[in-house]
Amino acid sequence: MPQSAVPQIGGRRMTVPFKASAAVQRLRLRIELRKARNATDLTQKQVAQAMEWSPSKLLRIEAGEVGITVNDLRQLLALYRITDPDVVDELLDLARTSRKMPFSEYRDLFGKEFLEFLAMESSAHVTRGFQPLAVPGLLQTEEYAAAIIRAYSPESLAAATQRMIEARMLRQEVLEKEQTEFFFILDESVIRRHVGGHRVMRAQLRRLAELATQPHINLMVLPFRVGAHPASAHSFTLFEFTEDMPSFVYIEDLADAATSTAPESAARYLDFFWDLEDKAIKGEPIPEILQQVAAHMDAVPTGFESAAAE
Repeated sequence: MPQSAVPQIGGRRMTVPFKASAAVQRLRLRIELRKARNATDLTQKQVAQAMEWSPSKLLRIEAGEVGITVNDLRQLLALYRITDPDVVDELLDLARTSRKMPFSEYRDLFGKEFLEFLAMESSAHVTRGFQPLAVPGLLQTEEYAAAIIRAYSPESLAAATQRMIEARMLRQEVLEKEQTEFFFILDESVIRRHVGGHRVMRAQLRRLAELATQPHINLMVLPFRVGAHPASAHSFTLFEFTEDMPSFVYIEDLADAATSTAPESAARYLDFFWDLEDKAIKGEPIPEILQQVAAHMDAVPTGFESAAAE
């Protein structure tokens, strides 16, 4: 391929936002490197051989599992025939500032998929999520988080419970970014289920009511009367970015969790979300509804008394 055929990545000039987060920069770098390799019609095996790397090294770089050194990136860009000084400098800047990923100190506790989720969560401009079973981690009180983590985690991780709670509380710093928008839809069962007991759940509901008054946090409740819907089986979270990046969707169920970057996957789940949003209770009634549930949560339907006492 002639050098002039690839003067810019994807036929465009890149623009790197000032002080973009390390997580976003690593995500952008991996996307750009994949595009650059595809533009040369080289396979991963061919690139690894030309760079004298093990095949796994390139796989991990393109998957975002590891960063890439500036020297390695210079050689890789030369192989891809990218010589535009501005594009090269911008890609090198991405490599320099993407070395430190958020929550890397918890790598021993969380798998690759969840660490990627945390990176996206800390960097997204818009976050949309649906939860059918539990309050989203970003909105949990510490005591509710402790109850959920102890219920969901295997006994082998019991010793790490406090660090997992700590990580969940640290995640919530992203809520202080008022330029970021959050849209959460909770199934009605989420606000009805007494996680951690009455006292813990009452405090959690009041925390949700408080968060729902903040202009950049949009909290909605999907009532039982809606019935079954396509998203009933699992929770999902959509991330959108101001940078030139595709949307991401994180899908989770009891058996597995995965992150998909396929545009059609994100688009499909965005349609799910908008459909649920149309059916959900939203806006001014939400804080009052949550306060009412908190105030009357001691009431037990007839026939449930014995089960509640167990």
